[in-house]
Amino acid sequence: MLKSLHNRLSNAQVLLEPLAPEHHEALRLACAEDQEIWDIYPNSMLGEHFDEAIADMGKARNRAVFAAIKIDLHGTQKVVGMTSYINPDQQGVVEIGGTYISPEVRGTDFNLTMKRLLIEHGFACGYRRIEFRVDVRNKRSQKAVLKLGAKQDGILRKNRITWTGHIRDTVVFSLFQDEWQTTHGTA
Repeated sequence: MLKSLHNRLSNAQVLLEPLAPEHHEALRLACAEDQEIWDIYPNSMLGEHFDEAIADMGKARNRAVFAAIKIDLHGTQKVVGMTSYINPDQQGVVEIGGTYISPEVRGTDFNLTMKRLLIEHGFACGYRRIEFRVDVRNKRSQKAVLKLGAKQDGILRKNRITWTGHIRDTVVFSLFQDEWQTTHGTA
């Protein structure tokens, strides 16, 4: 039996809390820190799009959305983005996606730490396959997923229309527990 993915996850530097109204304004500010990146996302979280996107996430039954919170050396917490488990199914497959982190934590170990928390929790909850789906134009995210030890399964051609009207190709990656243990020595 698969366990719930909606748990609060944390370590010394990263806190992932189920997205709640108290995170919304800080998330709005974090999303506004990089205006250009939203062109390669399926949905925008900028300006007038933010409230609609938040409302849609709140209605989604196939998604567990988290506020991504940076914890500094003094214990101060700051919302710097978001991430999600998407489409968990009874076959033991779940996607990690819908991830945005602000420029201040890019290039640090924040994303890797956040993904480790999500991956290890996903496997601990009984999921056997973790997927990542990335716009083919998003080279930075593809490199980050490969760094986790995931393997590219293929490309879904012209499978999604983004908020800009772009018809995107999606690169699909997967990761299994034995691959994760081999790469990271844990699970």
